[in-house]
Amino acid sequence: MADNRIIFPPLPIPPLSGQSRTKSAEIAIKSTFGQVLEKELTDVKFSQHAKERLQVRNIKLGQAELAKLTAAVDKAAAKGARESLVLMDNVALVVSVKNRTVITAVDGASLKDNVFTNIDSAVII
Repeated sequence: MADNRIIFPPLPIPPLSGQSRTKSAEIAIKSTFGQVLEKELTDVKFSQHAKERLQVRNIKLGQAELAKLTAAVDKAAAKGARESLVLMDNVALVVSVKNRTVITAVDGASLKDNVFTNIDSAVII
């Protein structure tokens, strides 16, 4: 029979009655949570399809490229874009701006004679 229990990570142990956390511990917990939340809200994610395309087409994106991509998505969002084509170096990425998710990726060799549909904007970086 399958085990359908859900296992959660352990929770931090609260201080015993009469004890309190130090102020620096409180600040550390809040700042860590804030950093994780901000990272989740600002970073660009990749759909499974996009991950497969990056791998098959041997497209490598380093930290510098990811920073450029994040900035491009921020610019598109500021202009009210929903689905954007981001042209970066020799790579084209179709991004859902609202979800901050790369939908697909095309390398330079595959760009020729390609038609991109269902986009409302383009960002060239």
